[in-house]
Amino acid sequence: MSYVKGLFCRECGREYPAEAINACDFCFGPLEVIYDYDSIKKIISRDRIASGPNSIWRYHDLLPADIENAVDINAGMTPLIRSHNFAKSLGLENLYFKNDSVNPSFSFKDRVVAVASTKALEFGFDTLACASTGNLAGSVAAHAARAGMRSFVFIPADLEPGKILGSAVYGPNIMAVDGSYDDVNRLCSEIADNYPWAFVNINMRPYYAEGSKTLGFEVAEQLGWKAPDNCIVPVASGALLTKIWKGLNELASLGLIDPVKTKMFAAQAEGCSPVVTAFDANSFNVRPVKPNTIAKSLAIGNPADGYYALRTIEESIGGAWAVREDEVADGIKELAEKEGIFTEPAGGVVIGALKHLVETGQIKPSETTVAYITGNGYKTQEVVQDIVRPNLIKPTMSSFESSMKL
Repeated sequence: MSYVKGLFCRECGREYPAEAINACDFCFGPLEVIYDYDSIKKIISRDRIASGPNSIWRYHDLLPADIENAVDINAGMTPLIRSHNFAKSLGLENLYFKNDSVNPSFSFKDRVVAVASTKALEFGFDTLACASTGNLAGSVAAHAARAGMRSFVFIPADLEPGKILGSAVYGPNIMAVDGSYDDVNRLCSEIADNYPWAFVNINMRPYYAEGSKTLGFEVAEQLGWKAPDNCIVPVASGALLTKIWKGLNELASLGLIDPVKTKMFAAQAEGCSPVVTAFDANSFNVRPVKPNTIAKSLAIGNPADGYYALRTIEESIGGAWAVREDEVADGIKELAEKEGIFTEPAGGVVIGALKHLVETGQIKPSETTVAYITGNGYKTQEVVQDIVRPNLIKPTMSSFESSMKL
């Protein structure tokens, strides 16, 4: 069963029933899920969680959808990899990479869409839709296929070919919009008002966003039921960073881990860094920008949760950093060469931010640090195409040895 009591406005506090709505009628503030934590506390335990499915649904007591009817493609419980080579190069003793690039559709979006699609079926929708910078489109298409639903995915027309193919294979209706993600999102908001569809990141957003909490839950469980000292998170809308923080604090409030002292760090690319710009200005006023970045999965110029991401950074005594565009591909290559993880540009941004935070002393050598790798590099191969320089040889030993200069 789900322990959802309803929704509440994050700005004015007004409460609403658990319906497919995402904004307050009074102040237009975003809505958040209300849980019956008293009932959850009576039944939840580390053993109960550990005995659950090897997926995000092991945390179903803290999710807003019913596990009995879950749309499940086995998202979650991805590896938390302890770094040796990268950690040594940075002088860190306890560095981990949370490798969410190995989810079924190859990004962390499977977590949020699993929850949103399950809730959409509970509400009686037959069509799943989204506005996407790429990864979300693939996940929505995959979950809709699993659920037997129609799907419509709206993307910027200049999206990476690998991400378009990664959506098309599941058979959705792909709508390529001549404009930025913010243009796509505005169009989808209008469509959502006129069509009875479940837009996962619009009218289903309060439930959808809760799926990201599982990245906090899993890391704490994989660390032996401890919160890390530092989390480095790529920021697009800002929701991922806020929900990892929320997830860790939910575990603490239920007595499953000690009080959380984690510092949350936001990572963006310079070509689209409105949250970092506001942080640097010591402001909570996130001013929209026109994205111009190689990190297309982070190219949201008007982040819906930017303000709340900044509040999370302040509350956790964390920080934020914008990585130079020319450093993004270098981060991708370095992570692959040192740890065997091939990530998309968002991961390259995380690596660039990690290195800066260590160099500036914001991350201490003995602290437990988790860097979140949220998408797979095979979707964005063109970003590192310059490294493809095979040695062309003849099928002879002399040709091989000559090529190798042995």
